[in-house]
Amino acid sequence: MSLRPIVVLIGPPAAGKSRIGKKVAKNLQCEFIDTDSVIVAEHGPIAKLFSSRGEAEFRRIEREVVSRALNSDAVVSLGGGAVMNEETRQLLGTHRVVLLTVSAEAVARRIQGQRRPLLAAGTPEERLAAWQNLVDARSAVYESLASRAWDTSVRPVTVIASEIAEWATAESAREATKR
Repeated sequence: MSLRPIVVLIGPPAAGKSRIGKKVAKNLQCEFIDTDSVIVAEHGPIAKLFSSRGEAEFRRIEREVVSRALNSDAVVSLGGGAVMNEETRQLLGTHRVVLLTVSAEAVARRIQGQRRPLLAAGTPEERLAAWQNLVDARSAVYESLASRAWDTSVRPVTVIASEIAEWATAESAREATKR
């Protein structure tokens, strides 16, 4: 049997993919792979990659890392823009994909002081507007790929992670009975 992720987490920046993904993996007693963390470990800080090599090169590297991660028996968290690549979208077609969403009000607190390349410049209001523009541009793609969605705006991370783990377990059992 080929390896495949137990669940893949997608969504906008600051939706909680990394925090929740770690907890889902812990609940399922499996590995957690954060593709942004893998990129940082292999190539250095994402912001530096963006500035020194450009977004196109970053996205090429990201596609390679995502492709490797999708061949693992783990919980996988993708960077917010990874799904904008057609090849990545095609790869996700056979996986359980969870979309994590978050309101603008909740994300405003989360992105303060963070160094996300596409949200780094300007005032807090400008960063929030940039985040909203990203969400608006990507929402249809996120929704088209999602098997299920959870909003992370106000509910406890541990509760959301438990629900996702329970859902993934039930989906695995359902898929096993179909074979």
